[in-house]
Amino acid sequence: MSAAASPRTSVPAAPARAASLSAVAAAPVSLTSPRSSVTIGALDPAYFTQVSLASFTTSVLPGTPERLEVTTGSRRVAILTKGARTVAVTGPRRTFSENKQSFVDDFQRTLPDQALPVLDRKYWGTSPAGGSWSTSGPVDTDYSVVPGSATIALTTDYASRHATLRDDEITDVDVRAVARFDKVPTGQACSYALSFGYQDTHNNYRARLSFLTSGTVELRVEKEVADTVTQLTAATALATAVPAGTNWTIRVRREGARIQVKAWRTDTAEPTGWAADVTDTTFAKGRVGLRALANQGCTNLPVKLVVSRFQVDAATWQQPPTVTHDIWVRVLPAPFDGTWTPALEQIIRGWAGSPAPDVLAHAAMFLAGAPAVTTAATPATGKQVMGEAGYGYLDPQGYRYEGADFHEYMNLGWTFPDGTYTGPSGKQVGNLDCSGYTRMVYGYHMGVPVAAGEDTSKTRIPRKSRHMVDYAPGTRIDRTDGTNPPAAQQLQPGDLLLFNADSGDDTVTVTVDHVGIYLGADTTGKRRFLSSRKTGNGPTMSDLGGASLLDGTGTYAKKLHTVHRI
Repeated sequence: MSAAASPRTSVPAAPARAASLSAVAAAPVSLTSPRSSVTIGALDPAYFTQVSLASFTTSVLPGTPERLEVTTGSRRVAILTKGARTVAVTGPRRTFSENKQSFVDDFQRTLPDQALPVLDRKYWGTSPAGGSWSTSGPVDTDYSVVPGSATIALTTDYASRHATLRDDEITDVDVRAVARFDKVPTGQACSYALSFGYQDTHNNYRARLSFLTSGTVELRVEKEVADTVTQLTAATALATAVPAGTNWTIRVRREGARIQVKAWRTDTAEPTGWAADVTDTTFAKGRVGLRALANQGCTNLPVKLVVSRFQVDAATWQQPPTVTHDIWVRVLPAPFDGTWTPALEQIIRGWAGSPAPDVLAHAAMFLAGAPAVTTAATPATGKQVMGEAGYGYLDPQGYRYEGADFHEYMNLGWTFPDGTYTGPSGKQVGNLDCSGYTRMVYGYHMGVPVAAGEDTSKTRIPRKSRHMVDYAPGTRIDRTDGTNPPAAQQLQPGDLLLFNADSGDDTVTVTVDHVGIYLGADTTGKRRFLSSRKTGNGPTMSDLGGASLLDGTGTYAKKLHTVHRI
């Protein structure tokens, strides 16, 4: 997200903590574009000229809770909700978008966990921000992870082993992998490949290194369509007399129809040129991953492929999630009591058309690729208050711990209104779990009081989503009937969405375990939200590890429990 100047005339100054917010950037379209963006189109000067706003008319809208619509002529200016501090203000049109973030999986975990039932064992687990690994054939126990490496054991010849990341929408990509075989094969060759445009085990692209019985290593670029393999380039010998245990790096860069490939011994410098440069349009999108194979006739099985690094430097989705609308979410000093006053009118007039950062702009400033923003102190001594956030640090099995609150993201201790002090957590710096993300946006940046824990006063945002569902300040918009998700007909951007997503920590009395912030309708007309998630490793509006949608048949669409307006 890069800064862009916006004209401002007679609008309130942004809070000091948000003054350096940079939320305008070009929409991501290539490998070098921002990973997330908030784009403002051409600005109408009338937005910034208060005298152009004639007298206001107010009217109560039908439905519950009570809402007040403020208009001038035929133009809607704002909607206020009785009992809530958030106000939906009409302003410059914005587009929110997010694309695939870069990540490195260096396999710092131990899997499978033999203490779990076989059906629950995750044989390669979840990558830090790339999604969950899927392993395919022939036996699950041929796949394992110890800290620093993942292994594919080739125990039978001519049986492909595939490990791919569950993200089917990747188009352009710059990806690399580092791996080694523990033996020089005998009888017949073994190979390892970097897969891309992967549809399934029968349809994919791959850049493949063949390790011959002579110790020669050859590079091939090929595609497989319905089990028929086509060589896109001739085999190229890269080295001879290569001993067992030698790490090799394969790198693939794909942009549109162009495919570039190189491979090299990892202990040497990366070649400046590409070993292969071809074009092909068979697979427009697909997963990335790895494949290992022992050719029929390999006689010294088992042979193990040991992978020490899988890295996506850049990637795009075929259709990045995109939301465009003209609603800006502002926060009143106190809940609206249903009475329209001259003082309230002055606040709304000041907000009309203002490009000062709002709730949604702050929420976007924790997405993938968002730049770091520090407090007014020098960068060396100031605390980071915005910028790309993770979800939490990893446990020994590679799962992310919950517990990263807003002040832990900033590496600050915090004294709450009841006098409770919570110290910083060095392990959670830069991280926000789902409720910590909500509290960072609405609490720290927008000034709504936050509680140390449960807090039943309904004046402060509780620490956990399970308590927000009943005790968050504001007013309830809709709730499940116990069978179906709420229709949420009065849903508006900025609303809290509380889910019973079945995270595994439910008890008899717990029904909610996840919280997000509603963003708006996307380009397909589906209702999309922001939340901090484990699989995506941090705040996201995307569908990695589950669609961030309230429509359809996904987990969040089916498990929406309550809609609440702060």
